[in-house]
Amino acid sequence: MKKWKAWLLAARPKTLTASVSPVLVGCALAFRDGVFRPAPAVLCLGVALLAQVAANLANDYFDFGKGADREGRLGQARAVASGWIAPAAMLHGALGVLGAACLCGCGLLFLAGWELIGVGVAMVVCVLAYTAGPYPLAYRGWGDVCVLVFYGIVPVCFTYYVQAHAFSMTAFWLSLSPGLLSVNILLVNNYRDCEQDAAVGKRTTVVLFGRRFGRVLYLANILLAVVFSFPVYLYRHWNSWILFFMIILLQIFTWQDLFRLRGGELNRTLEQTARNVLLYASLLVSLLLC
Repeated sequence: MKKWKAWLLAARPKTLTASVSPVLVGCALAFRDGVFRPAPAVLCLGVALLAQVAANLANDYFDFGKGADREGRLGQARAVASGWIAPAAMLHGALGVLGAACLCGCGLLFLAGWELIGVGVAMVVCVLAYTAGPYPLAYRGWGDVCVLVFYGIVPVCFTYYVQAHAFSMTAFWLSLSPGLLSVNILLVNNYRDCEQDAAVGKRTTVVLFGRRFGRVLYLANILLAVVFSFPVYLYRHWNSWILFFMIILLQIFTWQDLFRLRGGELNRTLEQTARNVLLYASLLVSLLLC
């Protein structure tokens, strides 16, 4: 394994739609309201992408330390566990990328206001505390909540805020859609690794409540994402309803994999779920800009 490829795989590029999608939605809403500003928008995208990459690298390091990435792993091979990247190098890489995210955040402080410091601190804490520290959130059943907040509510609402210098209830309602659909990415991951997670004491929602609960929650997130998108389609022509129906249908096809597939076969489902997040966000963006 070449080093550059190992680092690329460790960043998990196929899941980065979870960080790109909410920023696009926030920017589209700002554009619709006539407050779009390119510089803050680019910085928000930088923060979101770099923070997710940092979280992925940190998870690679800390999960290895906790024994979660053992031989026979069903998901994508992890760089540290596979011996492609030394543990110390992975930790330094995670901290370096997180530092780059913070630098982008510092740019936002000058453009939008010092009140964003609290958001930046919360982001850093969540990236590190997700799988590290005395109370790792992902090991205590808080992973889904973290994803909803930091891949939905925070990026959409604050991408809008740094451009408009004001909060928007429309941004809040729309933020729940990419957030809930991004939770489904985590759900597939936890659904696939249920037995392995239970063996190392990682109490995800699927471990705590079972695979049936995971399937129900996946479908509920799809339907709720549409419900919370009402500011986009409520008073529009029926054509927009057809588009939403087509996207829902595609996501339900993906959801059915949870009944048919097991183990490593679900890696394809995880990638398709990540794709669906971007497709749904693209639909919201297109309708906001029309």
